[in-house]
Order: sequence, then C-alpha cells, then structure tokens
Amino acid sequence: MTQVKNILVVGGGIGGQSVAIALKKAGYEPEIVELHKEFNVYGVGIIQQANALRALDAIGVADEAIRRGSPYGRVKLCIPTGQQIGEAGTPPIGRFPSHNGISRRILHDILFEEAQRVGVKYRMGLTVEHINNQPDKVEVSFTDGTTGTYDILIASDGINSKVRSLVFGQYKPNYVGLSVWRYAFPRPKDLDTGYIYFGKKSKIGIIPMTADACYIFLNSAEGENPYIPENELVDRLKAHMRTFPVPIVQELVEQVTDAKLVNYRILETLKLPAPWYKNRVIVIGDAAHATIPQLGSGAALAIEDAVVLVEELQKNTTVEETFAQFMSRRLQRCQMVVEASETLGQWEVLEYTGQALPEGANMGALMGKTTMALTAEI
Repeated sequence: MTQVKNILVVGGGIGGQSVAIALKKAGYEPEIVELHKEFNVYGVGIIQQANALRALDAIGVADEAIRRGSPYGRVKLCIPTGQQIGEAGTPPIGRFPSHNGISRRILHDILFEEAQRVGVKYRMGLTVEHINNQPDKVEVSFTDGTTGTYDILIASDGINSKVRSLVFGQYKPNYVGLSVWRYAFPRPKDLDTGYIYFGKKSKIGIIPMTADACYIFLNSAEGENPYIPENELVDRLKAHMRTFPVPIVQELVEQVTDAKLVNYRILETLKLPAPWYKNRVIVIGDAAHATIPQLGSGAALAIEDAVVLVEELQKNTTVEETFAQFMSRRLQRCQMVVEASETLGQWEVLEYTGQALPEGANMGALMGKTTMALTAEI
C-alpha cells in the first residue's frame, strides 16, 4: 500500500467526489476544494452505461443511482420519421443494465451524500493559487490566502483545469464544430428506452432520466461562431426540433419555454499527453481526457479513473509506481473513447454541412465497437 495519507482533490464534480469517496473508504484522508461556494447543479440528464454503473458500484453507490434514476436497455437508432435502423449501447454487465438515465443533479446528490456519510472534508468557494510540486510532497497556496501540504494532489477540475495549467502548462481545448442542446421534460408514458433520431442537419436523443422525467439532447453544427444569446435559445432549439416529424419529438416542442432551462454548450475535446502526472500531482477526468458526448462516456471515464487510481494506491509501495500503473490501465482506454467520439463528431459535421462522408464511414459500427470494448474490465 502506498504510504501516503493526506490527499488534496481539486474539483468537487463527479470525478472529484468519486475519488474522494474511494480514498476515504480505503483509509486515506482526502480533502476536496471546490471553486463554487455552494453546489447548484442544473438537473439535465446524464447517460450511465453499464461500465459506469460497474465503476459506481466499486465506490458503493450504483444501487442508489439505479433506484433514483431510470434503467433502460439498448438505445434505438431511428430516422427522423421514427423507423428504427439499429441500436447501440453496452450490453448488460452482470446485474447492471445497458443504461441508467439519471439527472445530473441527482447523481451529484448521491455522491455528496455518500461523501458526507464517510466523512470527506469539503472546502467551498476556493481553489489553488500556486503549487510547489516536489518529489515527496505538494505545497499549495489557495485563493483564500491559506496554505497546505499534501502527500498527493489529484486534479479533477475539468476541461479548463487550473491545476493542469500550473503543472503542465497551457493546453487549449479543441472545438469540434458541434454544439449540444439539452432540455428536461415530463416523461412521456410510452418512453420505454432511449431513442436517437438522425437528421440531415442534426440528431436528437430522448433519454429516460427518472420514472417521471426525461431529457432531450440535440447535436447541431452552429458554424464558426457558435455562441448564441440567451434570448435566442428557445426559438433556435424549437426550430431544430421541428425538423424531426416523429410524434414523440413534436409533442415536446411547445414545452420548450424557458431559456434559462436550455442547457447549451459547444463541444470540445482535450487530450493531455502522457503521463498525466508529475511528481506528486496527477490529473484525471476531463482535465486529462475531455471527450464529447457522442458515446455518452465522459462521466464514466472520470469515475473509472477514480476507482483505478485508488486501487493502484492500495497495490503499490511508491507514488511513482502507483501513477505509472494507473497510466498503463487508463491511457489506451481513454484515448479510444476520445478518438472514437472525435471521429463520430467529424462525420456529423460533414453530414450537417452537406459534405460526403469518408469511404467506409459507419457510425453504427464504430459506436458498437467502442461501447463493446467498454465492457472489458478496467
């Protein structure tokens, strides 16, 4: 077992809370610092494939996520009028279903409740200001003027990670030419699983979120200047949705009324070159390998990172061995997801802008191959 005790986790999102829970249960003393003064997570949904549930089970919260979410089978892939052309998603893994839909807010609450139960310490409203990263310790200055010394610093502070910039320098996220829109709705009575409809200018997914709620995601190419004013979000989203004549989508269009509930963001990727560690600092989740949601695996990779890192801390005798073994288990898998997602995104941009796909391009085959690979042990 690696002889460390005090561990700083920067970022209190899905990956940060997952690793803190796992650390605490393994006998370490993690402390989370979170930039926001309080958690206020908007409740648009998240897709948890079976491998994500397997990772959540390793930290003891998978059953609660399933109980408070909505398990469902493989996603049905359809043309805009509703005819099914295929299906996608990981097959079930053991007792875990192919998918579990859940509100991001609910998942965050589940992780926070478990972290509180096991005694994880939180410090809110601050982040790191300066890092003195030495071979045997990390000295940190925080934005509130305090300081601390830790055995390890784990950065889980997202695609625009401040820790990454302080330790590894600047890495700019890559805009892939796509945007994603999300909006939550009451769940239609006949929504039996997830559906994705592929159009000429966009694609839309309808995903169960709880027994009573669902959400839609819609991918579109908004051009070189994809930033949209808030007062245009409702009309733009409804216009995209109207291009899908299938009744279940049309019944939702007029329910889009509040711009503040439209979750719109451009899609970016980031790949930090290996290794994702230096001395006593290691970077996980989106801070190391931000992907786009074409495979619904971003959060799953962050949770898997958390599980693997703590497993390796318990197996190895030095921090260097721990970090090296972590990289050997995570690099190829995470690169596979990011690169496959980027390829799917590139093909979508071509389709949405009226260009021909490369010879041999097959979205369904690539999605199937990659999601199947995710069933392998982490």
